Amino acid sequence: MELRKIYNKLEEKYGFQAWWPCISNNHKFEIIIGAILTQNTSWSNVEKAIKNLDKFNFLRKEAINQLNEEDLGNLIKSSGYYKQKAKKLKEIIKFLDSGKEINRENLLNIWGVGKETADSILLYAYEKPIFVVDAYTIRIMERLLEEKFDYDNLQNLFMKELPDESKLFNEFHALFVRHGKEICSKNNPKCKECCLKKECKFNNRV
Repeated sequence: MELRKIYNKLEEKYGFQAWWPCISNNHKFEIIIGAILTQNTSWSNVEKAIKNLDKFNFLRKEAINQLNEEDLGNLIKSSGYYKQKAKKLKEIIKFLDSGKEINRENLLNIWGVGKETADSILLYAYEKPIFVVDAYTIRIMERLLEEKFDYDNLQNLFMKELPDESKLFNEFHALFVRHGKEICSKNNPKCKECCLKKECKFNNRV
């Protein structure tokens, strides 16, 4: 199936997503923080943590740098695994202060930063053309094609077949998230309501 066809159907269904949602004027830094906090939790929990940081004027690199890990963890408790995430935030701020080039290799060398987090930072904060793969993307594509994918081979598929455009990658990923949450859920997919049902091999056998 052509990826452009998938994109067009999702865009027609949901419209423009305008992702990443930010509450502050410091968008780049907020996205970096959010990319760490969203690990292993829902976005609603991340929003609570970010709003809490903003409420106490800690949504700034210098402010977080001054907090100890315990206090920082208490501020982001809603995001889950808050002790680990407090340490991860400290590590990424240390990296930002190091002056090292912000690229995928250097991001992946930071403790607590995996492929999805690194790629989210590059795409959403720095507008680099790299496709972010998450659980929604893998689930939808495996159902559509009845193939198994891992992070790397699915990312390669998108970056090989689509134009090298950060805005396209941004919007496509956001549309997958929306579709995965509302229609193509893990346990109870709403196949009859799916805008991709005609092309989907999973739907055609259920």
